[in-house]
Amino acid sequence: MKAFLLTVILATITAAGASQSLPGFKSSGQFDEQQTVIENSVAGTRVLINAPMTGFGTDDHVLLVLYALPNGNTIEQTFGKLLKEDDDWHYDIQHIGAQTRFLRRVITDRTVVVAYLENEQRSWPAWSANTPGHTEIVKKMVDEITSLFAPWNPELVLNGHSGGGRFIFNYIDAHEQIPGCVVRIAFLDSNYGWEGERYGPKIVSWLRSGKSRYLCTLAYNDSVVIYNGKPLVSPEGGTWYRSWKMKDYLSASFSLKRRERDSLLWYSSRDRRIEFIFKPNPGGKIFHTQQVEYNGLIHSILSGTRNEQKGYRYFGGRAYSGLISDTIIVPVRRLNIPERNPAAEPGSEFMKRISELPLKDREEEIYIAAASGNIPAFLRETVTLKGVFNDLNGTPHDLEYEVIPDYLAIGSDDDFCRIPITPGTAQRLADLFGASLLTAKLSDHVWSKAEVKPEPFFYRPVGNANELVTKFEEHNEQIERQLADAGWRHGQLVAGIKKDVIISSRIAERPDRVVIYGWHRPDGSPIQPVYSGHIWWYVDYSHGIRFINARVLVDGIPVKVSDLLKDQVLFRILTDEENPIEMSFYPKNRIL
Repeated sequence: MKAFLLTVILATITAAGASQSLPGFKSSGQFDEQQTVIENSVAGTRVLINAPMTGFGTDDHVLLVLYALPNGNTIEQTFGKLLKEDDDWHYDIQHIGAQTRFLRRVITDRTVVVAYLENEQRSWPAWSANTPGHTEIVKKMVDEITSLFAPWNPELVLNGHSGGGRFIFNYIDAHEQIPGCVVRIAFLDSNYGWEGERYGPKIVSWLRSGKSRYLCTLAYNDSVVIYNGKPLVSPEGGTWYRSWKMKDYLSASFSLKRRERDSLLWYSSRDRRIEFIFKPNPGGKIFHTQQVEYNGLIHSILSGTRNEQKGYRYFGGRAYSGLISDTIIVPVRRLNIPERNPAAEPGSEFMKRISELPLKDREEEIYIAAASGNIPAFLRETVTLKGVFNDLNGTPHDLEYEVIPDYLAIGSDDDFCRIPITPGTAQRLADLFGASLLTAKLSDHVWSKAEVKPEPFFYRPVGNANELVTKFEEHNEQIERQLADAGWRHGQLVAGIKKDVIISSRIAERPDRVVIYGWHRPDGSPIQPVYSGHIWWYVDYSHGIRFINARVLVDGIPVKVSDLLKDQVLFRILTDEENPIEMSFYPKNRIL
């Protein structure tokens, strides 16, 4: 995803077979897996990446499966789990999580990673029709995911069910030729968008470009299905029709042999790199989900290999039943902080450049720097904090949230400066990163969990000296000395070094003010009580910006911080204030 990850990854690669936690990934707590979530709120996309805890040594290679979700399904439903009473039936129709575990036991020369691709409309055809520039967005999504595994030379599999085929075609549309890193394309009853003249030449050229190229297409006869008194698909709109057209197109370039087995029609090339499997449907039944459930993902990855039909049968019984988890643990998405350009200004040079600028210009330069990713790498790796907090009725709830380990800074790991900014600039960055500021209650909790808690260091006010960039730098140097004495290392959770700019009901009561709190003493008491006496543009050396992920987990369920604070009962989980906080953000359009 981001260049800064490459540095961290390359520095921490372990020997093959050793457990390794990837940067930004969280353990799922089961089956030795780790996961991360990437969201793009502007594009309306969400990606869960599921990887094993091993297989990331210096000699390993990654097989990255991009699985585009079917219409109407969430990531969680697609991943699958054992059904419990009152569970939605969608959790039991695909089981991509369990099928992936089967594949990991069979494929020993690659580390199998699966990216689940979802959009807010739960339909890739609908999303594509309503999203300008959708092909370029899809390309960037794939590039971002792929870059996470760059050290392991990832080979890509374009895979998807139902409307997920539109994602595959979008990716093909985004390139003049299908990239060489793509080693397999699989349509699981999903090639509704097939157009011979549009996609045929690219697929033929790709298949001819190397012996490691595989194409697998699964379809059943949906043209004879009557649903609620009407045909399920138009005569030319279903995957049955499209798959035959696709097969006929490729037959002009490749010899495909027909055979019948297990009530299925198989068309395969001599080297088995091309495979079409058709399911006749004399009873007019709907087999759409069974195309996946009956080992569809497994077969789409193993077709044409020495492991095809070994230990499983396509359209047979579930070969993965013993690998289905009883719960689904999906982490909140990572912060959307852009990668840092290696040529970006070091912190010391940046601070020198902005030292004499008027406040308005200084704030804009800070925003541009942070928004472009000129932030130390160690601030990107959030720390997971957990606690039990009561709601307004006294009911306890498990809270889990992600917080950056230190205060916002500009620069690199080796040359940075913690930077105080106005709440408006902080809010602009929070919105860009998918973050939120702390409440006073969470500020206390962060301090209680911090690994390093230096004694607060303050300067007596002399004129406006405490508001100057030179004082920001001086205070930063003092903090660095204290942290060095404490044996601190990058990425450790630190507290007690700054006051927090917080969110509070006082924002709505006094929108022309900044609300600050904290600067905890060694005994945990804050030097600064909740205070909103400063005008909104006031900034001094003691102010710090601490971001948390704007999504938290409450009893394992993802919830937006803003929604939680508005809830008439649950708001107390995040704040000790008397009433819900309707305005949990600062105005961003202040003009100095």
